[in-house]
Amino acid sequence: MNYEFLKTSVLDRVAWLEYRREPRNAIDWTMLREIPVALDEFLGDANVRVIVIASALEKFFSTGADLRVLAALKPGEMRGWVDICHGLVRQIREASKPLVGAIHGTAVGGGLEIVLHCDVRFAAQDARFGQPEINIGFIPPVGTTQSLSRLLGRSRALRFLYEGNLVTAEEALGMGLVDFVVPPEKLREEVQAYASALAKKPAAALAAIRRCITLGLDLPYDDALALELEAATHLAGTPDFTEGLRAFLEKRPPKWE
Repeated sequence: MNYEFLKTSVLDRVAWLEYRREPRNAIDWTMLREIPVALDEFLGDANVRVIVIASALEKFFSTGADLRVLAALKPGEMRGWVDICHGLVRQIREASKPLVGAIHGTAVGGGLEIVLHCDVRFAAQDARFGQPEINIGFIPPVGTTQSLSRLLGRSRALRFLYEGNLVTAEEALGMGLVDFVVPPEKLREEVQAYASALAKKPAAALAAIRRCITLGLDLPYDDALALELEAATHLAGTPDFTEGLRAFLEKRPPKWE
């Protein structure tokens, strides 16, 4: 499927969903609506095992929502905007495939918020991160009040949003905002290698791990254990589990479905 403001591709069972709205990937209504459609396309594609969210522009990951669009919104229209954002958050949280963020250049606002819901984030050394919504009298509405408190802890998340400052890639790494920092010219290569390695692992087990951790984090402890119990019981009946045990005992590489 072709998109006006997204570039999509698949390599080695790794799907790339890249923002592409010149000049800075500022998100308008069309781009906002395209992202969940493209994500749904990849989630439904059996040839795709891992999804990467990135930017096709050279200097910008995203500058967030297009402020000209926000300025024109009435309160009721803002509710519609945030409803789409929250639908995307739920879509990512409930996804059965690993999601990886590949961030370079300026990454602020909504475009960054989306990848905060990914499982692993790579940053180029030139990346700069921020949630400056406080400076326009607003909050980050893509589930970020929740994702940041889980990633950084309550106190650090509050300071990050209160202050609205930009931080470097190394600072983001120290905060726990990203997991890896790599040279800009190596970003795509490193992310592709990591995602390709994940794509070679058993899909059902990846999905179970993701579900248990992502959803279990918000459940009472015993309910989270029950979720883990169901996942383990289900996996025990899969061909991949049988193959994994046999391969280990026979000292050979497994052949996953």
